[in-house]
Amino acid sequence: MAEEVGEKKELDNKRHTYPLLRQTDMTEEMRTETMELCVTACEKFSSNYEMASRMLKESMDKKFGGHWNAVIGESFGNSIGYHQKGLLYMFFGGNLIILVWKNT
Repeated sequence: MAEEVGEKKELDNKRHTYPLLRQTDMTEEMRTETMELCVTACEKFSSNYEMASRMLKESMDKKFGGHWNAVIGESFGNSIGYHQKGLLYMFFGGNLIILVWKNT
C-alpha cells in the first residue's frame, strides 16, 4: 500500500514542461511562430495570465494581421467561430492551456 502511494506521487510530479500541441489548422510555419510566441508570453508573464494573453494577442495582430484572440488559463471551456488556418490549441508547463484564434 505504501509503495502504491509513493508511485502515485511520482507520477503526479511528472508533468510536461514543453509545448504540447492539441489542435491546429495553421500552416506549419505559422504554427511554429505562434507556438514560439505562446511560450515567450507564458514565460515572461508566468504569474499573470491576463498580461500573457494581451501580449500574445498584440503579437499575433502585428505579425499576422487581422483580429486575433488569445485565452490562457488552467481550466476553461470554449465554443468559438474562427477563420480557416486560424486556430491553435495547446498545453504548456503542465496544466496551462493556450487557445489562439482569428476572429471570423
